[in-house]
Amino acid sequence: MKLIYRYLDVIKIVALLAFMIFVCLPLVQMTLLAFVATLPHEGLDVGQATLRNFTGILADPNLRAAFGNSIAYVLINICITIPVALPSAYAFSRMSFVGDKSLFLAFIAFRITPPVVLTLPIFQLFSALGIVNSVFGIALAHCLFNLPISIWILQGFISAIPQEMDETAFIDGYSRPRFIWSILIPQIRAGIAVAAFFCFMFSWVEVVFARILTTTNGKPISMAINALFGFQTDIGLVMAVTLASMAPGALLLFAMRNHLSRGFRIGQV
Repeated sequence: MKLIYRYLDVIKIVALLAFMIFVCLPLVQMTLLAFVATLPHEGLDVGQATLRNFTGILADPNLRAAFGNSIAYVLINICITIPVALPSAYAFSRMSFVGDKSLFLAFIAFRITPPVVLTLPIFQLFSALGIVNSVFGIALAHCLFNLPISIWILQGFISAIPQEMDETAFIDGYSRPRFIWSILIPQIRAGIAVAAFFCFMFSWVEVVFARILTTTNGKPISMAINALFGFQTDIGLVMAVTLASMAPGALLLFAMRNHLSRGFRIGQV
């Protein structure tokens, strides 16, 4: 019996190593190709190690603009979504009004709607407002889908805080805005981190609205990577841009790792 358990432990270790290799192998291959010349260049042979792929990112104005646009999407998205979602989540958590549960479910139902379904009405609305083909227009479209999930996340964290804390603060003379700013936000900072993380993920990789609502300006990095593919694709450059596009997400995960690890355990605020 001990021998069987020992074999089971070995099988588990082997299976875990095989899974890790399966997950990491594409990333390793992408990283290696990013530092290799895949097309012949002046003074550079195919297969030669080089940093030219990364310097090509800085030399290409379209790629620089795409990175800037994606960063702008994320910043605008977070700066709009979180301040709007926080009081909304507080209202759903602490207040009762007619149709509150139905409205909350409607927000969640809107979030699971495929973005492509809403591209035409959003395009028509944004055309009337004159914000098509602009960074702000794309970021605002992202907010429409990030706001429901942010409200849902923050509502869960606020509900985990005893309501007696609100009542005690009000007795001590705190107004509701002051209570939210001074007491509530520090208590749910992990939830805010999770909501901001989801805003980042959606805005950074979203392509549907970027394809429909942009023609010349405001193209994100995902669209720029797609534009690199052609008759003679420089795979090394594509891998370098892809690797560089993953860097902000990796840095965000590292910087917010403590808040995220705590925040994903909703209810343990």
